[in-house]
Amino acid sequence: MTRKTLLMGSAAVLALAIGACSPADTAGDTAPADSATTDANLEADTPAGAAAEASTAEPGALQEISVDEDELEGNPFLEDWDTEFGVPPFSDIGDEDYLPAVKKGILDLRAEIDTISASEEEASFQNTIVALDEAGSTLERTLRTFGNITGTDTNDRLRELEGIIYPMVTRETDAIVFNDALWQRVKAVYEERDTLGLDEQDARLLELTHRQFTRAGADLSEDVKDQVADINSQISSLTTEFGQNLLRSTKAFRIEVTDEAELAGLSQDFKDAIRMDGDQDTWLLTVDRSVYETFMTQSENRELRKKMFDGYRLRASEGEFDNGPIAIEIAQLRAKRAALMGYPNHAAYVLETNMAKTPEGAEEFLLRVWRPGLAQAKAERAAMQDMVGDEFTIAGHDWWHYSEKVRQDKYAFDDNALKPYFELGAVQQGAFDVASRLFDIEIEPVDVEGWNPVVNSFEVTDAETGEFLGLFMSDMYARDSKRGGAWMSTYRGASDINDEDIRPIVTNNLNLIKPPEGQPTLMRFDEVETLFHEFGHGLHGLLTQIRYSNFSGVDGPRDYTEFPAQILEHWASAPEVLEAYATHYESGETIPLELIERMNEAANHNQGFRTTEYVAASLLDLNWHMLSYDEAMAIEDARAFEKSVLDKYGLIEEIEPRYRSNYFSHIFAGGYSAGYYAYLWSEILDADGFEAFRETGDIFDPELAAKLKRWVYESGGLREADELYRNFRGSDPTIEPLLRNRGFDVTEQGDG
Repeated sequence: MTRKTLLMGSAAVLALAIGACSPADTAGDTAPADSATTDANLEADTPAGAAAEASTAEPGALQEISVDEDELEGNPFLEDWDTEFGVPPFSDIGDEDYLPAVKKGILDLRAEIDTISASEEEASFQNTIVALDEAGSTLERTLRTFGNITGTDTNDRLRELEGIIYPMVTRETDAIVFNDALWQRVKAVYEERDTLGLDEQDARLLELTHRQFTRAGADLSEDVKDQVADINSQISSLTTEFGQNLLRSTKAFRIEVTDEAELAGLSQDFKDAIRMDGDQDTWLLTVDRSVYETFMTQSENRELRKKMFDGYRLRASEGEFDNGPIAIEIAQLRAKRAALMGYPNHAAYVLETNMAKTPEGAEEFLLRVWRPGLAQAKAERAAMQDMVGDEFTIAGHDWWHYSEKVRQDKYAFDDNALKPYFELGAVQQGAFDVASRLFDIEIEPVDVEGWNPVVNSFEVTDAETGEFLGLFMSDMYARDSKRGGAWMSTYRGASDINDEDIRPIVTNNLNLIKPPEGQPTLMRFDEVETLFHEFGHGLHGLLTQIRYSNFSGVDGPRDYTEFPAQILEHWASAPEVLEAYATHYESGETIPLELIERMNEAANHNQGFRTTEYVAASLLDLNWHMLSYDEAMAIEDARAFEKSVLDKYGLIEEIEPRYRSNYFSHIFAGGYSAGYYAYLWSEILDADGFEAFRETGDIFDPELAAKLKRWVYESGGLREADELYRNFRGSDPTIEPLLRNRGFDVTEQGDG
């Protein structure tokens, strides 16, 4: 199992499933020591089972786990998968298969760890470091499948299993990093690193393994290790409880509309998409992101907009799904753990290995963008108020709708005019064509059984050699069993140890509204950008040429791993690319140049709002995690703390942070704690990086594309992030392209 998974704690277990995601969506990629796991009904397992044992075992101690042959009989996770491309045999896997396979995987992993740590042979790179990287294959493939399925097709039993399995795995990962005999062997190899004749990838594996043990607390005293292990176990439960509360609260909000007059302003295709199955006279409104944003933009019904606005922003904020107390407890536990490990706060721990380095550095960067963004947001508010006059005062539930009206008035541009040119199949092919031209790859559809009938699969090969690079699978539609947002994940990671070249199985998930049978899936342009974004993450996983699973694929610090996704978004809006893939779904007409020009002219419209809501959430995240232990323990009300933070920075009342604390799953149920700023930091890289292509006069410049492929998409975590970027770009990035891209005045920026 990947050291990245085991040594970073059980958040990385979740990361196996949820992968990298876009900033407006939920959850994340790899993360330090936290997991989206839940305190589900512990009695769902037998009293002698793992969950009951987890509640009574001593912190840091191994649980007593057993599984008999009858439980394992016919378990698909213990058999060779004779399937196309080695995908999981989805139709053969039942909910009842996961827990026995996890238990068997843990027992196998323990035996492998015991063999490594108890070896009488002198510790070596091969028998210790490589052996660690290879350990745990059964557990890994079970958890990858389990984590992916609970994200796309969950049910009550799977939610219960999350509460059993993830705390179990958390305790197991702690037992590995707190195994002193194993740690002494890792240290012994590390101390001899300069004499071992290691190549670059070997040396990097050793460096990262040692770092991961150290940062997990391997050098702590035994009593502190016990406390850290106990905290990890508690966080493991709380973070999944947070995520499940959010999912249930989101799915519980429904408004059934039976009077079509209440839907004034909504386009016909949107009304068709939200019409309830089997009922031509009822329309269903939910706060799933695609439905919410479209409704808030189009609807003329101010009263109904207010209900939707409150439904969205008050999710998981009261009653049985109230996440406020959980957020406080998670922040307190993280602060306590940071103090035990010698850090002033959780953010200092997280950012130590990020490009930003310190929470103060991240905050200073955010404020450089916050100031012009907030000023522009105030100007946008004034423009909307001018439009409505004295009829009413613009409020938060008016912003989406009247911002669109101002845009149409200012630019004579209606976003709905674009949708006929952005049919899902054509957009996805456009992303494929960009990747093929940049990176000399071929992407062809293949017939593979997926986890859901809507899944499509594609074989990715090297265009010159025909070498198989990986399988790409896409799941584009929202459904009740699927979590919100958009993300990339993997069912199988890549590695090449002992000449066994294992190529990845990578997935992209979106939550598009599925149209009525026989109608095309037409996309808003922000959804087009999201598709390109997630495919950028997918390419990062597919093109990897790293030998060891520890740092292959989507790897690196959080404020770097969004760069390969975000830079691909630039091609989505390039006129020369739009002309190739944006064709009218009925007539086949290429999108008119005049429409492209108006779209690009209007691209920075409402940028003040978009920047402010995002940076507000990022600052909120940092402030939750810059708390010392004593400061965290003084927090009694999540909303009161949130309001004090946002007031401090001067957020205007008409704008909500993109995520309020009660539904901020990126940081309380995913891998972005103290790291939500990373999307904006990565935008420094993607804006500067794409400018390099523009400077050549060819956005497909072969020489620059080859560097991007080699040093970014193929290199995983081979070197530190700033070095990988310099190898591609030839210099460090500057913030000016980011500011220009957002329409802000670069000349007024300065260093502070």
